[in-house]
Amino acid sequence: MRIKLLLTPNLSIVPFDYQHHVIGVFHRWMGSNHLHDVTSLYSLGWLSHGRVVKDAGFVFAKGATWEVSFFDDKLATHFIGRVNADQQFIFGMRVHKMEVIPTPSFSSTYRFGFNSPILVRRDMENGKKEHLSFEQGEADELLTQTFRYKMQLAGFKGEHLDSWMGFDRSYSKARTKVVTIKNIKLKANQCPVIVMGTPEAVQFAWEVGAGHLTGSCFGQLKTA
Repeated sequence: MRIKLLLTPNLSIVPFDYQHHVIGVFHRWMGSNHLHDVTSLYSLGWLSHGRVVKDAGFVFAKGATWEVSFFDDKLATHFIGRVNADQQFIFGMRVHKMEVIPTPSFSSTYRFGFNSPILVRRDMENGKKEHLSFEQGEADELLTQTFRYKMQLAGFKGEHLDSWMGFDRSYSKARTKVVTIKNIKLKANQCPVIVMGTPEAVQFAWEVGAGHLTGSCFGQLKTA
């Protein structure tokens, strides 16, 4: 299930690295739960409709929208109830409306855009993590591994687990973007992905996102 929040204008400048504030509000709404400690079967997007103020941040003079997507409908229903009880968002913004976005009917191959940059990373022998760009062929392998692992956690079996995910390198505007979350710099990708598999697997990708840290404002996918 995907939920769109319509937000009132901000009362103070929203900094460029606002994402950890959004993550904090999400977990405030979700309350005491296990979501902090498990692989995310949900995805958080970025705020839309902002204007950049040079060297400062964003202004959402006409309000903003923000999307949250869940594989588990029970978690989605819980989220809706908590937001209804507490409309406070960040930097003076409030939720004035919520919409449930109808689930599209997917075929076995679909090209997704992105609502937040897609992070692909792997562990190195020195204990650090390497962030891969869309230009590296290994990125597709890691996207697919993560996608299949999440499907297994969600209970998918059989042919669903043969599904594949990779970057669409024909996209002329593809680029990497460094995102700072609590002073940690993460190099992510602004590039569409292609998913091939069962229609159920393609829908799952729309719900849980692509790559790593989808619960921390990375990798939320959007339809064309």
